[in-house]
Amino acid sequence: MKPFNSYVICTSPRSGSTLLCRLLREAGNAGFPESHFHAPSVKEWLGYYGLQADAFATRQDALKAIFSSAYERGKGASDIFGLRLQRHSFDFFCEQLSYLHPELPNDVSRLEAVFGKPLFVHLKRESKLDQAISYVKAEQSGLWHMASDGTELERLSEPREPVYDAEAIAAQITQFEHMDAAWEAWFEAENVKPLRVTYDALSAAPYAMLRRLLIALGLECPPLDEITPPVAKLADATNREWAERFQSEFRAGFGP
Repeated sequence: MKPFNSYVICTSPRSGSTLLCRLLREAGNAGFPESHFHAPSVKEWLGYYGLQADAFATRQDALKAIFSSAYERGKGASDIFGLRLQRHSFDFFCEQLSYLHPELPNDVSRLEAVFGKPLFVHLKRESKLDQAISYVKAEQSGLWHMASDGTELERLSEPREPVYDAEAIAAQITQFEHMDAAWEAWFEAENVKPLRVTYDALSAAPYAMLRRLLIALGLECPPLDEITPPVAKLADATNREWAERFQSEFRAGFGP
């Protein structure tokens, strides 16, 4: 028997989670992980799965339908469910689980009731400066992800030239630090010992990291040469220039 029925990637934006999710999808036997509950809104969750609010007599009925739809999509053609949870919407997600299963004692037991026994994966980016610059630059430029062949995978606004903004970078560093601390507090409160993955390790050896996760999940490893690299790095000279400028200003006492 497999040790887990599901896995949850606990993360924050610009941590490499899109790369990890796409690698797991390409494996073919590890579900279809994505951010099923990205927005903290039951109304948006319903819309995401093509469900109508007036079709359900109670909120519990609506939540049952949402989680059931998420489960089927998150399995894909496999028999294991994959989920990416961003920290900013996690508390709301847990509130809905507690509303659906008030009889259960904690978040982990409620997750297990809905998706089966989970493996928790904590994916973090150790350099908060690089993570913050990546986020600010993507937010300004509108380009969030690009395929390995150079085509755009995700653009959220019209193209704009990114402009260095020390205050925005500093604020984002603080936010990402708080997100990591919140995950650690939740792991401790729920007695969770996650499988830990860093952005640097994933970026340096994506297929080795994929193999590690598949083994942890009790799944077979497909031939890695059959898996196409799913996304390209967006970091460039601009990222390096901003990082050097920010560090220089901070050391000189002129920055945030």
